[in-house]
Amino acid sequence: MQNQQIKIRCRGIIVHDDKLLLVKHSPDADFYALPGGHLDFGEDPKECIAREMVEELGIVPTIGRLLYVYSFVNSEGKQSVEFHFEIKNGADFLAHAEKEKSHAFEISEVVWADTSTSLRILPEEIGKAFKAGKLFEDQVRFIKG
Repeated sequence: MQNQQIKIRCRGIIVHDDKLLLVKHSPDADFYALPGGHLDFGEDPKECIAREMVEELGIVPTIGRLLYVYSFVNSEGKQSVEFHFEIKNGADFLAHAEKEKSHAFEISEVVWADTSTSLRILPEEIGKAFKAGKLFEDQVRFIKG
């Protein structure tokens, strides 16, 4: 097949006081996602998540374990692979609104959701795990969408 493309992204799972930090990238999107972004060529996934957190939220993350690997093909036929890392300093992200950010324009909304949220979270499996209190299990989980 021609034009086969794979995008690699790194995202952070940020929890504080049993609330999950979610972002909406477009005002007309019908879902929320975990903050993060595209891996640059030659970049390490942990470098990527650190760079993306600073660019979009203005906070330097303390990166923990790899928790999820999510692979999916979007409606345009492009494949994405996402690495979801635990971010250990969730309380620091409470002050994101006051921080200087170079890429704040990439996010239209930031919310802290609790387990009773009705927001649509993608990937759905991570949203379900959050609501069930099972985000931080002992092994990396692989999700295919």
